[in-house]
Amino acid sequence: MADKPMLITRARGMRKQPSQAERAVWEIVRGGRLGAKFRRQHPVEGYIADFACIDAKLIVEIDGLSHATDEQRAYDDIRTQRLAAAGWRVLRIADTFALTDARAVETQIRNALT
Repeated sequence: MADKPMLITRARGMRKQPSQAERAVWEIVRGGRLGAKFRRQHPVEGYIADFACIDAKLIVEIDGLSHATDEQRAYDDIRTQRLAAAGWRVLRIADTFALTDARAVETQIRNALT
């Protein structure tokens, strides 16, 4: 985990260079389109969440190929456990899924919000 000023700086930089999958999901959740406000690249509990709905305590993470390694999966598991211990739920979506089936991704996020 990093300190807050560093996280804020990193998050700002990440917002300027979203992946194609992050852009696709942002189009689904931005502006309260799902009845909930999401923030993108938002610092949460020492991490930067791809998308965070503060009111629902829901984090949506877009996972690319780098998340397929054993090392990254172990890190993601620890991160998810720490976020869960702080009261957050984490929804992980594969970037290929985000790019190929926006309607299903929207449904998945809506269901996670309830």
